[in-house]
Amino acid sequence: MLTQEENDLLTKIGPGTACGDLFRRYWHPIAAAADLTREKPRERVRVLGEDLVLFWFADQDRYVLLAEQCRHRGASLYYGYQEESCTVRCAYHGWKYDAEGRCLEQPFEPPGSHYNEKVRQPAYKVERYRGLVFAYMGPEPAPLIPRWDVTARTDGTRKIVIHPVLRCNWLQAQENSVDTVHTYYLHGVMMRSKGLPGGEYYLRPIERYEYVSNEWGITKKRYYGGEQAEAERGHPAVFPNMLRVPEHRWQAFHWRLPIDDESTQIFWMGFLPDDDGREIAQRDSDIPVEHLRSLKTAEDEHEMTSFQSQDKMAWETQGARYDRTKEHLSASDRGITMWRKMLREQIEIVRAGGRPMALVTDPAQNECISFDISAGQAREEYQVRKRDALPGGVA
Repeated sequence: MLTQEENDLLTKIGPGTACGDLFRRYWHPIAAAADLTREKPRERVRVLGEDLVLFWFADQDRYVLLAEQCRHRGASLYYGYQEESCTVRCAYHGWKYDAEGRCLEQPFEPPGSHYNEKVRQPAYKVERYRGLVFAYMGPEPAPLIPRWDVTARTDGTRKIVIHPVLRCNWLQAQENSVDTVHTYYLHGVMMRSKGLPGGEYYLRPIERYEYVSNEWGITKKRYYGGEQAEAERGHPAVFPNMLRVPEHRWQAFHWRLPIDDESTQIFWMGFLPDDDGREIAQRDSDIPVEHLRSLKTAEDEHEMTSFQSQDKMAWETQGARYDRTKEHLSASDRGITMWRKMLREQIEIVRAGGRPMALVTDPAQNECISFDISAGQAREEYQVRKRDALPGGVA
């Protein structure tokens, strides 16, 4: 178990917190590009405990990300005017900001006043990539947006799924990705108990399991016994808040974006390889985006009929921000203790002014970041039977 101080260190991500400083060294998806249109070219987003507004300037095809509250009197810039040169003017008193947060105009101030030079609206870098809008909220120089294989490959098609907001801290979802054995009961037994297909792959004896650290995070592996004995190649939890995993025929990537200390937004991207390995010119604007419905019943209970709802139950019922001072870890939780150690080490590196792990800065190494990942024979056979299964949630 952790002390309260240790739990706070690993879970709090707002401005000025140690883990928040770490998270601000990475690019994070904050919205689907398709959700901003000429008719509605702006969207409120809450990221790492900060209330922001994302603007799309259609004519320049450029995105601008500003803090929501105007630096003058705190009115919301969401209601402001989008003007030329990708600038935003507050609807309250007309103060005008550029994409870097510089205050360009302050109407009604004395002629020749230079007060506006002292005003800076918090503003962050933002880029569109593969149908998602990514933000970087840390110090310069910014790293590159990693071109993970799911985002970079061209021999197939993609899909984006945005989950309902998860009402708990980001680390509860991420720790699940290095929890090797939860799949047997939470998914395999649960689906069988409800008479539903989908969990057969996990209903096999787990003879042993292991966790392997690598440059991107931690890979978990299972060794199954029984009639379909096999050793999985494994799939990685990617630092600090991601997961790379095969899901049926899809190759998937999960981002667990901390909205604040008690809520998380999961972005899912799936890549479906072409059966013949053909190059497919899928434009970013053609990537379909699905917003999942609520995963709860009318009685506000978790449905428990899909992997997504089962995971959501496990994470949310731990509490809005899980109190790890009360837990009792065991041998099967070694992946979780490894992840916490890795997270703590990277926090200390940033505190000391260093560069944390899993950043990409060299374009030559960012063509297509692949993982040694493959489904085992039993999963491949299962995938064939589930060719048309809906994607979006295996953890």
